[in-house]
Amino acid sequence: MRLTTKGRYAVTAMLDLAMNADTGPICLADISKRQEISLSYLEQLFARLRRARLVDSVRGPGGGYLLAQAAEGITVAQVIEAVNESVDTTRCGGLSDCQQGDTCLTHHLWCELSEHIHGFLKEVTLAQLAERGEIQAIASRQRGRWNEGILASTS
Repeated sequence: MRLTTKGRYAVTAMLDLAMNADTGPICLADISKRQEISLSYLEQLFARLRRARLVDSVRGPGGGYLLAQAAEGITVAQVIEAVNESVDTTRCGGLSDCQQGDTCLTHHLWCELSEHIHGFLKEVTLAQLAERGEIQAIASRQRGRWNEGILASTS
């Protein structure tokens, strides 16, 4: 399966945004620190997410990013597609030229698997992920570490 760092990081950052939405706009530097993702990489991802109308930007002091719609309306598949990723389990990228221009024996199997994975990701929303206990526990731990880092740097 080919889901690169771009797709994984985009989903992680969007989930972070969804889980911290109650505090207002979230700056990318905060997501970068909590999720340990390069700020410049997040800037590239959020430019694509903004073009796909999944996030809105707020300029000025206290600015940052907000989900453009409710977390219940944003699926993992939408996030992955917004950053130009696909979930493809074929070697040929779905082009049917797996074996020197011809279709291989297992091409259709891998295409069906890709469809199943995509279908699954279309059914999972950011809100559903944010409600999961294990994800809430991880987010709480990350916020704690992040807050400790802020307190340590201001002391």
